[in-house]
This record gives sequence, structure tokens and C-alpha cells, in this order.
Amino acid sequence: MDVLLLSRLQFAAATFFHFIFVPLTLGLSLLLAIMETKYVRTGDETYRQMARFWGKIFLVNFAVGVVTGITLEFQFGTNWARYSKYVGDVFGSLLAIEASVAFFLESTFIAVWAFGWKRLSPKAHAVSIWLVALASNISAYWILTANAWMQNPVGYVIRGGRAELANFWDIISQSFAIHEIVHTLSAAYILSGFFVAAISGYYLLKKQHMDLFKRSFAIGISMALIFSLVEVVQGHINGSEVAKYQPTKLAAMESFWETRDHAPQYLFIIPDEKNERNKIELGKLPSMLSMLAYHNPAATVKGLKDFPKDERPPVTITFGAFRLMIGLGFLFPVIAFWGWIKRKTIEEHPRFLKILLYILPLPYLAIAAGWTVAEVGRQPWVVYGLVKTKDAVSIIDKTQVMISLAGLVLLYSVIGLIAAYLIVKFIKQGPESTTT
Repeated sequence: MDVLLLSRLQFAAATFFHFIFVPLTLGLSLLLAIMETKYVRTGDETYRQMARFWGKIFLVNFAVGVVTGITLEFQFGTNWARYSKYVGDVFGSLLAIEASVAFFLESTFIAVWAFGWKRLSPKAHAVSIWLVALASNISAYWILTANAWMQNPVGYVIRGGRAELANFWDIISQSFAIHEIVHTLSAAYILSGFFVAAISGYYLLKKQHMDLFKRSFAIGISMALIFSLVEVVQGHINGSEVAKYQPTKLAAMESFWETRDHAPQYLFIIPDEKNERNKIELGKLPSMLSMLAYHNPAATVKGLKDFPKDERPPVTITFGAFRLMIGLGFLFPVIAFWGWIKRKTIEEHPRFLKILLYILPLPYLAIAAGWTVAEVGRQPWVVYGLVKTKDAVSIIDKTQVMISLAGLVLLYSVIGLIAAYLIVKFIKQGPESTTT
């Protein structure tokens, strides 16, 4: 292994671990705000108990997300120094705004919320969690905008041998960024909705705290349903954006090799990286790829053969991750809709509640697959069409990266086990009584 591969593995390990916790933090912050608002409006103590129960899980996720996010940003200086030197004027400005505005707002008011249960009025306490939810999602906005710039660089000029910021508005308002933000946040809300619904189902199966967890279930499954439907529609739009701005990624996502009009889509392909003639194709849908990508069944789709070999993404990984993401993306609204129509009598459907618990890992898997498509499908570019990944890595000894990678995996494993222990502990403890 060389420095490039080791650095990519290290960044991937940190990113995937970090994003285990971030989506639940984003979604739970919004759900907690909704629960506390219901408490303020109704005075019903059940909603306050609900917010305190889910709030403990939220705080664990938030803490781990912060710790793992910091190491990601440090890697831009340690492992990807040439990248930072070349595009830091653009990329760094977006991360600086996220840290100095969104993160400080979020971290300040999360402390107010966590320690203010008996010190603030119910309205002031609800406002504090709404500010946390707002700041969390604003933070995601800036980070995802920075990633979108790497996917589709705009608003810059090359001056003095490096990229410099030319038009800030072009960067933060480009359609690729907006669609990536909506796509990612919707995925986070789907995961959070299913998480709340599944854990609520755990208590409903035990027939404990029935009223509280029936309400929690209804709130969670409603969020999962709304945003799983949004994701299906937005995912199609996002695919059109990829076709427009990243044609090599589109070709890899579909294992599409020959340029042609009326391009078909195959439901399943076993691709061959070395010889595309050996691939196995199943479930042919005539003209469907042209239609989905360009809204025209006669549109021409460019195949991988028409791109230089050194600019083609890894096909098998990208294709497989894309099919997994799409399959789960269509499964989620079906499950959520079934749960939503049964929400008022959900305790009478123990089989469905058990299914929810069993499939809880699937939203996490779908998000991981989505990021795999986004990042592996962009290769060999770290900034699409501008900087290749091999030209962005730091010039350091590979032994340093091997040691830091091993240390990172070990440290994250310990942090992950502690976080899992605390989350399971808080779930098993259950909600506090109204007299606590």
C-alpha cells in the first residue's frame, strides 16, 4: 500500500464512522424540537418525558459526532496538504463559516438545553432546542456545500497556481449543492424516523410506557414516511444532476460502456472491470436510462469507453452501492406507509414492530451506500475535473499514515463501543417518571 491508498482508507474510515452518528443527530434535533413544542402547547407531561428520553440518546450522538468530525478536518492538513494548499481559499472559507457560525450556535444552545430543564421556562427551553436543530442543519448545509463544490467546482479562478474564490454566491447557490443538501438531510430524517419508531416498538412489544411510545412511534413513522417519499422524488432529480455534471459517475453507476441513444437500463448487472464484454445483464428496460437521465427516451448517454481509462471511476463498487441505495430507497416508503396507517393500533401488530427492529440497520446501510456512490464515483478526482486525488495527497512517509490509521481505527472502535453501551443503557432505562 502506498501513501495515497492509506490516506484514502483513513479518510474513508473516519468519514463512515462519523456519519453513523451525524444523521441521527440531525433528525433527533428536529424531533426533539417538535416534542417540546407539543409540550408547550398542550402542557401534557408525556411530551416532556418523551423529549428527556430521546434527548439522552441525542446527546451521546452529538458528542461522538463532534469528536469524529474534528479529526476529519485535521486530515486536510495532515494527509491532504497539497489539496488544502491548492483549493484552501475556496474550500476553507466554507468550513470556516460552518465552524465559526453554525457550530458555535449549536454547541452553545445544546448546553443551555441540556442543563436548563429546571432553570428555563418551558417556552425558553423549547426555543433552545429549536436553535440547536436550526444550527445543526445549518452546519450540515455548509459542510455539504463544501462537498458539492468538490463534486462540481464553480465560482473560482486559477491564479498563482492555485484555485481562488471568485464568486461566493455561485458556490452556495448552485443547483448541485441544493440537491445534495436536500438528498442528504432527507436521508438523515428517514433514519431518525425509523430509529424512533423502532425503539418505540421495542417498548410497545414489552407493553411498557404504552401511551408515551405510541406517540413517539407516530411522530417517528410520520417523519420516515414524509422524507422517504421526498427522497424518491429528489433522488430522481439528483440523478439528473449527476448526468449533467458528472457523466463518468453516471456511466459507472449504470455500468454503461457503449455510447448510444435510447440507452437501456438494466435492473442488475454483474460488471467485469477488465473486460466489459463479459458482464452479465438482467432485467433490460429499453430507453429507460436516457429517459431517467435526460427526460428524453432518445437522448444519447455517453459510455465509459469514451472517457480516458485514467478518468473512469471504479465500476463494480459504484454500481453495487448505487443499486443497494436505490433498492432500499424504494423499500423505506412502503414500510413507513404500512406503519403510518397502523399507527393508532400499532401495539396490535407485534410482527411489524419486530420487523422494524430487525431492519433498523438498513437506513444506516443506505446512507453508507449513498456516500460510497458520491465519493467513489467521483474518482479519480478529488475535485471533479480540476484536481486528481493522487495530486492532492501529502508528501509524507507511508509509515506515518499506517500508524495513524491503526490508531484511528483502534480509538474509534473504543469510542463506538462506549457510545453503543451508553445508547443501549439509556434505551433500557426507559423514560423518567413525571416525579423525577
